[in-house]
Amino acid sequence: MTHLPLTENLAPNGKVPDCARPRHVAVVMDGNGRWARQRYMPRFFGHKQGVDTLVRAVNAFAERGVEYLTVFAFSSENWKRPSDEVSGLMGLVLVAVSKYLTKMAGDGVRIRIIGDRSAVSDKLRDAWDRAESLTANNRRITLSVAFNYGGRWDVVQACRQALADGVKPEDFDESYLSRHMALSFAPDPDLFIRTGGEMRMSNFLLWQAAYSELFFTECLWPDFGESEIDAALAAYAQRDRRFGGIRPAQLVSDSP
Repeated sequence: MTHLPLTENLAPNGKVPDCARPRHVAVVMDGNGRWARQRYMPRFFGHKQGVDTLVRAVNAFAERGVEYLTVFAFSSENWKRPSDEVSGLMGLVLVAVSKYLTKMAGDGVRIRIIGDRSAVSDKLRDAWDRAESLTANNRRITLSVAFNYGGRWDVVQACRQALADGVKPEDFDESYLSRHMALSFAPDPDLFIRTGGEMRMSNFLLWQAAYSELFFTECLWPDFGESEIDAALAAYAQRDRRFGGIRPAQLVSDSP
């Protein structure tokens, strides 16, 4: 279901005002396989188109002032997919790094990989290391790619670090856990987008997205362009974010 923006929250030029723009956007890039099937093509071509869409989306979000973009590329549950699709996705990552790394580095994009790297090949880990090293000093936007990632895995690995550090129960709190999560270098996502029509989080950023604004759209990821990005940002601008609190004006109006 697509949530349409309200025009009264836009600036006169039709853009989202700076004060209502999210610093961090998280995206579940869903719908690649269905996009390919609609065109009578193998699923792999949908994933390939999805990579091209991601490269365009990174620049579009950066142009709109978003500082962090985190995308769900491969979940810890995706290993259940057919082996030929999994191997094709692994190969696609290597091709994408070779094809786009220089361009993204030149565009000021910092690339970070989050997830369990132990299950992927040395070749893939080397490609990720190269991407992170080459872009380490870029500051325009940070693109975090969640690969072999799961929200529950993230919480467990952070707890394991705490146990290994010998943290006492009385010293273990939310702040400590947050410092050991995979996205400890970024603020929590302000806006959580899922494309493809499904309305669930699918084990993505369960800890970090506790107070994220959710935006679901039927648009399949390969078709997710600038107009869809603007719709999501405009919808975010109309949300009233209170983080469990009550604004002073509401407190007065609710008084007997």
